[in-house]
Amino acid sequence: MPRNAENPSPMSGLLTQRRRLQGLSQHDLAEKLQSVSGNSSITREVISRWERGKRIPGPYWRHWLGRALEMPPCDLESAASLTRDHRRAAKN
Repeated sequence: MPRNAENPSPMSGLLTQRRRLQGLSQHDLAEKLQSVSGNSSITREVISRWERGKRIPGPYWRHWLGRALEMPPCDLESAASLTRDHRRAAKN
C-alpha cells in the first residue's frame, strides 16, 4: 500500500515500491522518464542510485517521477524531506 504525506517513506523505499507496483524495471522507469520529460539524460544507473539512497532526485526529476509513477507530488516531496532529515541525523 503506497504511503502518503501523513505517513512518509524515505525516497529510496518509495521509488522502489511504486516502480515495482507498476511492474517496471529500473530500465523501464528510466525509459518512461525519458519519454514523459523529453530529457534523455536519465539512465537506469541514476534510478539505481535513487533507490539505493545514494542520491535524492531533485525537484525537476521529482516532478517527472510523479507523472511517471502516477503519484502526488506531495508524497515525493515528503520522501525527499524525510531522506534529507535521516542523512542529517546520521551525520550527528
